Amino acid sequence: MRIGIAGAGLLGRLLALELAQAGHVVEVFDPAPDAQARGAAGWTAAGMLSPVAELECANTDVFALGMRSLALWPGICSRLGIPGAVAIKGSLLLAHRGDEGAAQRVVALLRHKAPEGHAPQLLTHSHMHTLEPAIHGPAHAWLLPAEGQIDTVQAMVALALGATEHGVQWHWGHTVHGLAPGRVQTTHATVCFDHVFDVRGTGARAADRTHSLPLAAGPVRGVRGELLWLHAPGVQLQRPLRLLHPRHRVYLVPRPQDRIIVGASEIESEDRSPISLRSTVELLAAAHCVLPALAEARLIHTETNLRPALPDNLPHIERSDGCTRINGLFRHGWLIAPALVEQALARLRAPGCPDVAPAPDLAAEAA
Repeated sequence: MRIGIAGAGLLGRLLALELAQAGHVVEVFDPAPDAQARGAAGWTAAGMLSPVAELECANTDVFALGMRSLALWPGICSRLGIPGAVAIKGSLLLAHRGDEGAAQRVVALLRHKAPEGHAPQLLTHSHMHTLEPAIHGPAHAWLLPAEGQIDTVQAMVALALGATEHGVQWHWGHTVHGLAPGRVQTTHATVCFDHVFDVRGTGARAADRTHSLPLAAGPVRGVRGELLWLHAPGVQLQRPLRLLHPRHRVYLVPRPQDRIIVGASEIESEDRSPISLRSTVELLAAAHCVLPALAEARLIHTETNLRPALPDNLPHIERSDGCTRINGLFRHGWLIAPALVEQALARLRAPGCPDVAPAPDLAAEAA
């Protein structure tokens, strides 16, 4: 088949790779100037693969998609030649003394929603320090053993290179203004395909409404995400940490070359401006209270971006003859993208599939 993909973010790159490896002729259209331009939401992510922790705000469908993606990511990274980009060593939930009430509410919710065998495990103080000796300050810790992380920057680069090696044609600097079954209209031309995929995220909102398909799940909105990159030589961290705070969530994620990412989960705003002083101070103060050794770390980079979300904050796959649209990954992009791509491609091959196909309930299968 000749397939067109609108959007070269995480979903677009995964789709391009899988489709090209399956023998299809694939073309991808994106307004970015090149494969390294960091405009897509997939670049601005810590890469936590946390299906259990995300149950705080997600449902069992997202959990199931996350568990499936945890199984898929090692194989994908191995095929791309970056097996070290993904690590599954678990993650830690942390809470300071005095914040037990808020933390226990979150832990109780996770224990209620998580399938058997996936509930948070309470750690003793000594066990916490055995796992992460650099932690000092938090009085309470819970281990989520099945969780992991992925180096998002390394993966984004490798996905584009891998897809290119399999013959994918990239049309950089081509904004998609209209999309219909079997047709992609860009700033340069209208191109016909056997099937098209719309994975533009928040970019789908700017499309010409007279030539684009509306999402049945509702309008897409942007949810602001913020990241701070620290260079912290000598600070050893093996797995992602989440600090359960009464007012906000703060996470710390290790990266190669002595770097640690600090971030906030979400801000209901479509502002793309640089990170604010308040966010910077709150996030770094919280990080320092968890890892005091960060006192001499250097702030080397900050990022802000908008994550695509639908009204229910859940992912949505919508298919008609000649067109598949995937959107609403919210803050779960890296967690669920491989499983969503797997579902979308299975529906592409399946005859007589329905016009609208939201992600099914896979909780029983995952359990």
